[in-house]
Amino acid sequence: MRDLLNHIVAHRSGALFLLAIAAVLEAYGDSCFQSALYRASGMSRAFAFVVGAVSLAAYGLVVNAPRWEFGKLLGVYIVLFFLLAQIVARVRFGQAPTLPILIGGALIVAGGVTISLGG
Repeated sequence: MRDLLNHIVAHRSGALFLLAIAAVLEAYGDSCFQSALYRASGMSRAFAFVVGAVSLAAYGLVVNAPRWEFGKLLGVYIVLFFLLAQIVARVRFGQAPTLPILIGGALIVAGGVTISLGG
């Protein structure tokens, strides 16, 4: 598996794809824990905890298994995570971003671009 991931991240588009997968896994795993803690009970709570743990473990593998300079890609990852977290918040919880979140998000995107171009 490590060799496959190394092959994928050897190309810029592959690295972006893998970062997007990692962001989806992290945002979804976090949302499962939020559901388990605040929106579920009984077996559905237990199921949400298990799915969240599996998703976050998969995120850890995707981010840490390949040999890449994650620090250089951190700006892109933070932007992807922010955007995907907003999508998950909207789809799973019906939470629309507020004006401060949109302004902060614009700053996150600007920071990600700065890190990516300067790194």
